[in-house]
Amino acid sequence: MKYPLTEQERMIQKTARDFARKELAPVALEANEKGFFPEEIYAKLAELGFMGITVPEEYGGVNLDTMSFMLVLEEIAAVCASTSVTMSVHNSLTNWCILHYGSEDLRARYLPRLAAGEILGAYAITESEAGSDVAAMRMTAAKKGNEYVLNGAKIFISTGDRAGAVIVFARTDPNDRAKGISAFVVDPAMPGFSIGKVEKKMGLKASRTVELVFEDCRVPAGNLLGREGQGLKIAFAGLDGGRIGIAAQSVGIARAALEEGIRYARERTQFNSRIVDFQSTRWKIADGATDIEAARLLVYRAAKLRDAGDTHTKEAAMAKLFASRAANRVAYDALQMHGGVGYTQEFIIERLFRDARVTELYEGTSEIQRLVIARAVIEEFERTIPE
Repeated sequence: MKYPLTEQERMIQKTARDFARKELAPVALEANEKGFFPEEIYAKLAELGFMGITVPEEYGGVNLDTMSFMLVLEEIAAVCASTSVTMSVHNSLTNWCILHYGSEDLRARYLPRLAAGEILGAYAITESEAGSDVAAMRMTAAKKGNEYVLNGAKIFISTGDRAGAVIVFARTDPNDRAKGISAFVVDPAMPGFSIGKVEKKMGLKASRTVELVFEDCRVPAGNLLGREGQGLKIAFAGLDGGRIGIAAQSVGIARAALEEGIRYARERTQFNSRIVDFQSTRWKIADGATDIEAARLLVYRAAKLRDAGDTHTKEAAMAKLFASRAANRVAYDALQMHGGVGYTQEFIIERLFRDARVTELYEGTSEIQRLVIARAVIEEFERTIPE
């Protein structure tokens, strides 16, 4: 697109694109079939600075901005959505929460290892009875001396079985629904932590999604993020960035799907004509290209607002809502261009179609994004209408 990227942003974009095509593409198919990504990929991403892209240099990062990270995520997602979601959670949620709410000790202990790719980050908030309604969580954290004792379980945790630092939310006050939740950095080596069920998913198969179980899990009091009762504030602030990341992932998936559709349509002939020359195919291509451009602009706007320190909850939700829906529309049409063969695993579009589906579900469903957007729009209206 013709968006005016800076020279540095273009360089970062090209670096990510080259890495995705040369390093990711050759192993993506096998990784998705086996359900596990090779460790060396994350080490190589760390060498490029992509595992600590927004982390300050003093903690081993490269101190770039959200916009730069979104450029990287799109390129990675266009080749392997599983890798991109691991990177998104690692940077947008784990690194960000520790950097902005962790003590100096927590930053020094975890950020250099996360930025170096020595450990991966995870974000544990969802429970069986607390999905969209985060405040309904039941997991507890009881203060006992210099420790918190965590009990409960979290589900649908991306990279949970490989993480070396997990941001965990638990209830410290059973009598306060909104302000009774706190956030912690949990090391899987801490007593009482274990991996539960490994989910069998429709897509993103190279990114494991697991249950995390906490049975009298003892966490040092110093691993508390912020103050007691700030959990929901931390969760929502982190999710603003996470939603922009999923929007960028959606753009990458959509772009890859459209490219696969065009590639196949140029080669396939029916009725003595290439199907790319059919009007019905060209409409799909036009709609898909328009969706992708619009989604990308929403991602860039939200990223720029975040980097400027401006309020961006509404804009992050808009980017996530539109881009995830676009990814599903474009993947659907691109598979339709393939006809019956698109339904087989012989073609990449089958994986892209499955990977796209979850973008409307995690880090807030499309329904939740609409609620967030509508609330913000109504509040803006009420502030501006004349008395």
